[in-house]
Amino acid sequence: MGNCWGAKISSDSSSSSPSGTNSKYASRNGAALSSSSSYASAASVPRSEGEILESANVKAFSFNELRTATRNFRPDSVLGEGGFGSVFKGWIDEKTLTPTKPGTGMVIAVKKLNQESYQGHREWLAEVNYLGQLSHPNLVKLVGYCVEDEQRLLVYEFMPRGSLENHLFRRSTHFQPLSWNLRMKIAHGAAKGLAFLHSDKAKVIYRDFKTSNILLDANYDAKLSDFGLAKDGPTGDKSHVSTRVMGTYGYAAPEYLATGHLTTKSDVYSFGVVLLEMLSGRRAVDKNRPTGEHNLVEWARPYLTSKRRIFRVLDPRLGGQYSLAKAQKAASLALQCLSVDSRNRPSMEQVVVALEQLHDAKEGGNSPRPQLQRKPSSNRSLTGSRPSSTKGNNNRPASSRPV
Repeated sequence: MGNCWGAKISSDSSSSSPSGTNSKYASRNGAALSSSSSYASAASVPRSEGEILESANVKAFSFNELRTATRNFRPDSVLGEGGFGSVFKGWIDEKTLTPTKPGTGMVIAVKKLNQESYQGHREWLAEVNYLGQLSHPNLVKLVGYCVEDEQRLLVYEFMPRGSLENHLFRRSTHFQPLSWNLRMKIAHGAAKGLAFLHSDKAKVIYRDFKTSNILLDANYDAKLSDFGLAKDGPTGDKSHVSTRVMGTYGYAAPEYLATGHLTTKSDVYSFGVVLLEMLSGRRAVDKNRPTGEHNLVEWARPYLTSKRRIFRVLDPRLGGQYSLAKAQKAASLALQCLSVDSRNRPSMEQVVVALEQLHDAKEGGNSPRPQLQRKPSSNRSLTGSRPSSTKGNNNRPASSRPV
């Protein structure tokens, strides 16, 4: 189902067989899990709803527990809203995971599904399936879930910095322009999350990599969220997974749009789009731009191939924070990821290595620029910042629907 703090996305079939995430959370009996990563092989991923819920390494909350944790889902606790329902801020004890008084214990984000949404239920189940079993520093942590009568809820760690989308595109005092080093740090972290999903430990194709699904913690560490569209990767001698085309317009790979054949290289293309958004400060699709500039990839591609004209793509808000050599390398990496022929795209492991050279850990590190250290207001998104409204906003790319 859509990410708790971003745009809603639909899943194409109930046969998605993901595997999920998490460390430092409780199992169904409330016992604390170790912080070490644990994985489920693709072959052992459960298929039925009962098996998925039984095997999830997260807590099964009662509806009353979550009602108490969110102060009865009070309107002033809303972090974000979307087609899937609403996300509420809540508090639980870090050890027992029982509800606590507001302002004490661990902050959580509770995604409450619209009860009439069948598609939402399938994505809710996919989230539990994937995030209930996989654990990685660059995947958002699922604390637990609730299934009671018609109620379907998901409980996540609270991400105080919100989504990358808001930091790149939203203009307000809460979202100052991200520095070059922070952008490279975020790109590097998101790339590591994707590389993990593609690895033999997970074998998952994410299928909906975009800025609204990249969440940031207090240190601007990137975590992938929203696994409603994720699919198990191909098995045996198969080269791809055949599926109905789903996702977000502007991010989907051309061969996937044309054939419905999904591979890890489809995710690599989407990563290239996001990297280009980070370099340019422009949305993947922006109908408010002049004619010829609506589609970011089509507009930027000619400039990315020219070292002399690359500056036309770069976000002017970055000023002189980067060396020309690093800008050229970043642009070259984006261009490789956006290759029309998927065989020419790098693997996400290769992308991670390339970004390590561009991300100055010492400079970018965990110390954001001073102007970014503003205290989030109490009504910001699950990630701490309310997502931009989709109503009447042509700047946003077409949201999660078949493309």
